[in-house]
Amino acid sequence: MLRRFRDADREPFAALNADLEVMRHFPAALDREQSDALIDRIEAHFDEHGFGLWAVELADTGALAGFVGLAIPRFEAAFTPCVEVGWRLAREHWGAGIAPEAAERALRFGFGEAGLDEIVSFTSQANAPSRRVMEKLGMQHDPADDFEHPSVAEGSHLRCHVLYRLSRAQWKAGQ
Repeated sequence: MLRRFRDADREPFAALNADLEVMRHFPAALDREQSDALIDRIEAHFDEHGFGLWAVELADTGALAGFVGLAIPRFEAAFTPCVEVGWRLAREHWGAGIAPEAAERALRFGFGEAGLDEIVSFTSQANAPSRRVMEKLGMQHDPADDFEHPSVAEGSHLRCHVLYRLSRAQWKAGQ
């Protein structure tokens, strides 16, 4: 189930963001204050744009599994402004099909209700699991679009990012 974040989500979300394995493709894990600030930014994004990163709640237990949704990146690159689809799940939920299923719902919202013409996704080159999700979603990778993420320190192995794109027409053709 996709829903907005609640105060009760802050503790499990902080644990997810502090997990070094979950955060291995990001510059650093987040402490509690940074994690809470991320929830605040996510909620402000919803208020400003009408969409954002939804909390993923497990149907059988109601537990927070992570987030999936749409966001407007806060950095400048050749492909911005844009809307990206992204996800982050607690390690115990990896490989269960949650990310592609929930991301498909986000795409449906983006191309439907939000009326977007294109949605992108990006990650560090080494993040094979997220790249597989992007490919399952029908997103296309052109190496000419790959970029150095401006928010990642120069010299970091995480700086080189791949960009995947999906147009509304491509998405409809794949339905």
